Amino acid sequence: MGERLKGEIAIVTGASRQMGIGAAVCRALAKEGADIFFTYYTPYDSSMPWGIQQEELFTLERELKAFGISCEHLELDLSRASSISALFEQVEAKIGQASILVNNACYSVNDSFENLTADNLDRHYEINIRATTLLSITFANRFSRGHGGRIINLTSGQSKGPMTQEISYAITKGAVEILTTTLAAAVAHKGITVNAVNPGPTDTGWMTEELKSLLMPRFPFKRTGTPDDVARLICFLASEEGEWITGQIIHSEGGYERQKI
Repeated sequence: MGERLKGEIAIVTGASRQMGIGAAVCRALAKEGADIFFTYYTPYDSSMPWGIQQEELFTLERELKAFGISCEHLELDLSRASSISALFEQVEAKIGQASILVNNACYSVNDSFENLTADNLDRHYEINIRATTLLSITFANRFSRGHGGRIINLTSGQSKGPMTQEISYAITKGAVEILTTTLAAAVAHKGITVNAVNPGPTDTGWMTEELKSLLMPRFPFKRTGTPDDVARLICFLASEEGEWITGQIIHSEGGYERQKI
């Protein structure tokens, strides 16, 4: 176990599934000594093809505590604006003031121009833009240490090419890139860096063998991305070594070549 993040407190949203990016990020940060407070929302995962087992949450908690760190978690509906302040109050009451925020939670249901609805667009907006923005500004307003604050957002490379079957997801996650560059300039005086990471196609258990075969030729390293790939980068950005990196959208995709339309 390392100590790069010893004494830091990290909030990681959307860490419900053992195979997910959120869980991998929690493990990477905990290995470096950070205390972890993670959130999840089981109704969303339960409605998705991959599903969720309740035991996954407690398994993750046990794994993290085995690193000798403090760990707390909370089921939270981030579509409710009141959830944001409630989260930070819980974090501060149980483990202290957060110095790292990883905005990993998202809402994603495929749609195209033929079937996009206002309701589906609103669901994407509530989590991908509004919650991410409110979480970030609440973190920044509460952060009082003066240095070492980190906000790390997750994107999906929306600026690199069209996603015609994921219009609501693409436009709402794309806005996170603008939030990242804008907020980085706004909160730098508080000693907070703000960056976004695009991990590219990442196998978190949702990829079929057919899809993997389709994607594989687009990866020069002949493998798809894993949650640990993005977790390592986020851990670096959260550390002291990442203090001079801010306002960046980092495409950590293993050289993935997007399909030309």
